[in-house]
Amino acid sequence: MSDCIFCKIIKGEIPSQKVYEDDLVLAFNDVSPQSPTHILVIPKEHISSLNAVDDSNKDLIGHIFSVISKISKEKGFAEAGYRVVNNCGNDGGQTVGHIHFHLLAGRQLQWPPG
Repeated sequence: MSDCIFCKIIKGEIPSQKVYEDDLVLAFNDVSPQSPTHILVIPKEHISSLNAVDDSNKDLIGHIFSVISKISKEKGFAEAGYRVVNNCGNDGGQTVGHIHFHLLAGRQLQWPPG
């Protein structure tokens, strides 16, 4: 999608601090971190939101969670814990129309989140 900021990051049109990349997924540091570690994990395929997940892309979503687990172990916060957040739709706080997962770690995270 030509006007999607995450698609532009995937294409290299907008720089990012990459944490992980493979053929299907890109993970990079959030430019406005909400915790000491705040990584965005996105599929390279444009999927608008969690509402657009179906049988055709469910394996990709599973792969994203596998990548999140791998990152948490490689970065050393798997044992201490972390949170994965997906915002869906306006009321859910989604501000970019490309499905993405926030990987938050590095401090005690409170509940409810807000």
